[in-house]
Amino acid sequence: MKRPLRAIAAAGLLAAGSIVAVILGGNASADTQICDQYGSTTIGGKYVVQNNRWGTTATQCINVTSTGFSITRADGSSPTNGAPVSYPSIFVGCHYTNCSPGTNLPVQVKNIGSAPASISYNYVSGAVFDASYDIWLDPSPKKDGVNQMEIMIWLNRQGSIQPIGSPVATANIAGRNWEVWRGSNGSNNVISYVAPSAIPSMSFDVMAFIADTRNRGAITNDWYLTSIQAGFEPWQGGVGLAVNSFSQDVNTGATPPPTSSSPTPPPTSSSPTPPPSGNASCAVKYTPTNVWNNGFTAEVTITNTGSSTINGWTMNYNLPSGQTVTNAWNATVTQSGSALTAKNVSYNGTLSPGASTNFGYQATLSGAYSAPSSFTLNGATCTKS
Repeated sequence: MKRPLRAIAAAGLLAAGSIVAVILGGNASADTQICDQYGSTTIGGKYVVQNNRWGTTATQCINVTSTGFSITRADGSSPTNGAPVSYPSIFVGCHYTNCSPGTNLPVQVKNIGSAPASISYNYVSGAVFDASYDIWLDPSPKKDGVNQMEIMIWLNRQGSIQPIGSPVATANIAGRNWEVWRGSNGSNNVISYVAPSAIPSMSFDVMAFIADTRNRGAITNDWYLTSIQAGFEPWQGGVGLAVNSFSQDVNTGATPPPTSSSPTPPPTSSSPTPPPSGNASCAVKYTPTNVWNNGFTAEVTITNTGSSTINGWTMNYNLPSGQTVTNAWNATVTQSGSALTAKNVSYNGTLSPGASTNFGYQATLSGAYSAPSSFTLNGATCTKS
């Protein structure tokens, strides 16, 4: 699903000269009403609450309390196959030059010992929304503009909506199981952790999700954590949705980020990267998951259609002219000219007969998009499915 970035929409309107009324200043008292499109205020001397109605011109209002906020008016509506209408939220850190009082963000991941969090939501029926905990990271200590990495923790979703990209794995983090999605919205990469059922409240360490994202190769310990946000992305309705309470600290110190979380599915081979074993019978499904004017993301699904187990695989094909891979996941991808080589990683090298795996990548694009025409796996030509 292609979705514009919340902050980009805000920046675009500001650049166009729109007058945006923002409530700033000291701590908000209970029952502070915000209806301005990007209106915000502070609470508890520590957090910023923002209306952030970026995807619609229809009115949205929030009621800010001493511990959170609730949506009191939501006139906007958006198709479920498109972008949400807003992201009313509470945050710590810096979001487009708006920094929470006394924040120590941005700070490098390697300098964070822990980031204890606690959130309590109120959900309503009849609305189409996700309840998302957002974590923003960048290679530089940015206090404005678009960050390169967004981690979304979906504690609830209602209606026929889905995260950006496609599901790539599952993970057990903070004592819970999550479906992991990966993709790009055209301006930044996104990894989403989706709960299988609604979670009304949760206490956890944000660093556990950051560590899992790092273990997937999406960031390094030298990247900067810039902000942590919690709120809702409504598509339709939403009156009554509320963040009852929010607590987030970022503790710097010598304790390294947790490393126990690892990408799943777990390794099925004793060798980190087993050598390819002979020719393979295979089918390939190539799916462009998102295409924009100067780039795209794609997913490649490999199925073993033969009668023998594949122990280690290498896929080769040629990218059309004007396409250059910039990052990849679930495979080690290299490119020489137009020739692309993708090799399995530790946990997806063994494919029993009928089994499938997938990998994906982001690439720059010059000219019109087109897909590769033929694929080989361990030297054998695959059928396209």
